[in-house]
Amino acid sequence: MSPSDAHIRELLTAYLARNPAEADQLADLSAALEAGAELTSRTTHPAHITCGAVVIDSNRRVLHVHHNASGKVLVPGGHVEQDDRTLLGAALREVQEEAGIPPGALCATAAFGHEPIDVDVHDIDANAAKGEPAHLHYDFRFVFCLADDTVDVVPQAEEVSGAQWRHFHEVTSPTLRAKLETSALDGRIEPVNAATMIHDGRGRYLLHLQDDIPGIWEPGSWSLLGGGREPGDVSLEATARRELQEEAGLALPVLEPFAVERATGTDGMAVPIQIFCGQWAGDPAGLDLHEGVMLAWFRPETMPRLRLSPSTLDLVRRHATRQAAGTLPETAPASAVERRRRSRAGSGSVPHIVGVHLHLQREDGRVFLGLRHPTCAFAPSTYHFLAGHCEQESAVGCVVREAREEAGLLIDPKDVELVHVVHMVDRPGAQPRMGLVLQARRWQGTPEVREPDRCTSWGWFDPGRLPSPIVPYAAVAIEGIRAGRVYSELGWT
Repeated sequence: MSPSDAHIRELLTAYLARNPAEADQLADLSAALEAGAELTSRTTHPAHITCGAVVIDSNRRVLHVHHNASGKVLVPGGHVEQDDRTLLGAALREVQEEAGIPPGALCATAAFGHEPIDVDVHDIDANAAKGEPAHLHYDFRFVFCLADDTVDVVPQAEEVSGAQWRHFHEVTSPTLRAKLETSALDGRIEPVNAATMIHDGRGRYLLHLQDDIPGIWEPGSWSLLGGGREPGDVSLEATARRELQEEAGLALPVLEPFAVERATGTDGMAVPIQIFCGQWAGDPAGLDLHEGVMLAWFRPETMPRLRLSPSTLDLVRRHATRQAAGTLPETAPASAVERRRRSRAGSGSVPHIVGVHLHLQREDGRVFLGLRHPTCAFAPSTYHFLAGHCEQESAVGCVVREAREEAGLLIDPKDVELVHVVHMVDRPGAQPRMGLVLQARRWQGTPEVREPDRCTSWGWFDPGRLPSPIVPYAAVAIEGIRAGRVYSELGWT
């Protein structure tokens, strides 16, 4: 069954949210979707959809092949077939058929996931031999990282020849080249899913029995609780916590990173998963289960009798072995953690989210701010510092990394100093946030938009006449820096 109109419409909507300036160019495609045209059929004229695969290796190069029919060097791609369930599936099939790269050797990127990086519109000449008039191709291009550098590229001799790896500035398509050059894509394999291995500290592990229905991951199997990262998740730990809450109404005080594992997704691609470890000793029957069939405790020695993926069983065995050897970080059960918290800071003690913000100021006094993308979960279409959330890194390391990834700026950690702290809460009872504003005395590079799905532009502004709208606590921090204060509070009563 070919991809549905609803599926194509969802992809197009997501793409235009990232690229609103292309709405006019794709207006005819939107109209054809609304009219019910069979856009995945190659016999539909004057236009139909094709799919391409943008495969990036660890050297920041893109796979190209020489298409025999057209004589052009392009990324692998072609028409949608009847058996393709999704447009991404069509792209995966094409790269396997044309270049011999199986889906298991590829993985999605954290930046684009299963959404297209580019939708190109180009003219196709009439072909009398095939009885085809001149028409348009709407080419949906999906980006993948090469998860297996040892895979051989074997062009299909009948259709393509001469495989090449080209750097971003050598990519043949102008629209794709422009998006790649402004992106932070570099071929690194990044986890896009998170799961939590929960144990009770006494040798038992909590497993989740999945629904046995088509279309879900490992249907009818026992697995760890977890899922894919969503736009509002500030980190993979936030993903793990959200999934625990959504699937089972479970909140654990401490999650520790344990390993990064690769599984196989429903589309056959490799899926890197960040595995966290948490301790809990409650009754699964008392949890509010929203997904799946049931939760239950098992010991590693009984797990081979379950319908369970080998990778999950291996994870549990590794954890059990390391726990027995005493080589794991000590993770106290929830009740003990709560007792320690209360003894230190009272019963209201809660974890704070730490955000890191870059303050740059030129010799003319102007400060550096960016305009956030209209689809951002936080502060859309609003000016803000270049910022990020601390994960498994120091605050200075975080701001140096974010500056490079978001704006292409190189900063020496020795040139970074703390200039302001904003302690804030959005509303009574919400999770508090600590905003660290770090100033770089020197930097290298000219700011460029490298994550266009998060920021649409960078600029320098007079701190006495800040742009509007601006994130309130960013304005408070800039005002505090000008006044020589190092601390501000916002939202507390």
